[in-house]
Amino acid sequence: MSVELLGLNVDTFSFEEAVNRAKVLIDGRKVSQVVTINPEMFEAAQKDNDFAEIIKEADMVIPDGVGVKIALKLNGVNTERIPGIDFARRLLSEAAVNNIPVAIVGAKEKVIQKAVENLKNEINGLNIVYYHNGYFDNDNTIYEEINAKSPKLILVAMGSPRQEKFIYNAKKVLKPALMIGIGGSLDVWSGMVKRAPKIFQIMGLEWFYRTVTQPSRIKRIFPTLPVFLIKSITKRSL
Repeated sequence: MSVELLGLNVDTFSFEEAVNRAKVLIDGRKVSQVVTINPEMFEAAQKDNDFAEIIKEADMVIPDGVGVKIALKLNGVNTERIPGIDFARRLLSEAAVNNIPVAIVGAKEKVIQKAVENLKNEINGLNIVYYHNGYFDNDNTIYEEINAKSPKLILVAMGSPRQEKFIYNAKKVLKPALMIGIGGSLDVWSGMVKRAPKIFQIMGLEWFYRTVTQPSRIKRIFPTLPVFLIKSITKRSL
């Protein structure tokens, strides 16, 4: 089931339902796209029609940001927040169990190298058949390299909307696979960025922890978050 919020549809799966849906998409006959959406992406979509269309055409759009969960609740929809980093990590575990080949693209070279090393150490049997940093000029070269390895799960960590556009364009050229934009997950998996303590995660306050520990993020959060919530309420009342 999905609900409309500011012109975009957001799926209201539970975490387990989203994982099960993703497993179906991995076994599909096309390149499928999962968008892990947050308030900043809603704002970007309102200014970028191409980006908005990409989100609308995605096979699954899950509420990653707590702001999206709050906005949905203000509109009468109580749904589970599905952090993209936890969702992707769970799918990596599922891939290891089922011998599904994985590709990862994004971040700086030293970050992705360390993230891949850590993931392989932490997830027994994880088969990462390809990885590449997120700094390249020719997307087609990367698509060709990915195709040569035939992964079925592809994680892309290049920030939004770059990662979503990279995935969308990949639909035309890659072999069937599930592709997910995972933002800054590689920074955490590499150990170079510390994730918020569990209590902040449970309370949906990871954004607050990151803002306190990384003051440069304040400009990203404010005024985007309050403006987003105000828009989500006022549009409903119109």
